[in-house]
Amino acid sequence: MLKIVSFKICPFVQRVTAALAARNIAFEVKYISLKDKPQWFLDISPNGQVPVMITETGTALFESDAIVEYIEDEYGPLELDVTNEQRALDRAWSYLGTKHYLSQCSTMRSKDEQTFVERCGKLHKAFAKVEKQLNSQTQTGKGHKFFKSDTICNVDIAWLPLLHRAHIVKQATGHNLLCCLPKVQQWQQNLLDSGLIEQSVADDFVEKFTDFYLSNTYIADNAPSCSDNCDEMCCDICCEQCCSDDYCVDGCCNEVCCKENCCNEACCKDDCCSEKVKANCCTASTSTKGSCC
Repeated sequence: MLKIVSFKICPFVQRVTAALAARNIAFEVKYISLKDKPQWFLDISPNGQVPVMITETGTALFESDAIVEYIEDEYGPLELDVTNEQRALDRAWSYLGTKHYLSQCSTMRSKDEQTFVERCGKLHKAFAKVEKQLNSQTQTGKGHKFFKSDTICNVDIAWLPLLHRAHIVKQATGHNLLCCLPKVQQWQQNLLDSGLIEQSVADDFVEKFTDFYLSNTYIADNAPSCSDNCDEMCCDICCEQCCSDDYCVDGCCNEVCCKENCCNEACCKDDCCSEKVKANCCTASTSTKGSCC
């Protein structure tokens, strides 16, 4: 049986275990402390990091990217008949997710407001790129439960640790790292409903995660409903996405953004602005603009 050497709350490990669980491949997990790494682990991990996978032949594989590729090669892909171009795109979107694992970790560990807001803004930009991709799929009639279809793919696996941790943060503190991103939030919920997350972490994962990231940190002590730069982040999204009902109905967009960037002659249509936005922006000076008002 495959063996995974892991630190309980490591997102890189969760990506590997989720890739195995999605294929119904049995595996065992050996947990270690990163503060007191055993010598046997250092002997098989050249970089001294988790995850390490010990194959059925006894070979120790390291680096999560290499391990995930091995799983794909050895046990088969999650999707069939994927073109080389699509495979390259999938790897690119996966990389965009995995390179933000540590960014999310540092955001959650921020000790002061300024550091938290700055890091949160940078992390949010990564999620916003996915929002744009998911929204474009919906507009072309290709919206699905997961990133590409109604079945889980490698991109879903890569973003799963980020979305899982964002869910825990919101449940524990009320702060939504996915503020203003309804498509990403729905994607997150679909992954939560899939049952795959529970199969990819230890039973006490939430407890261990909370102790480490949500104790003696800014987000834990202040529990902000949204970061101070949320208006700016929302406005960036509104300007690009034109304040669709998905955004405005829920009060996501600030009034300035909606007034100046949504309800104008260029983009304002019957289904663009919610009634609340229309009441705020469709004044006498704008009421002649199309069929908005």
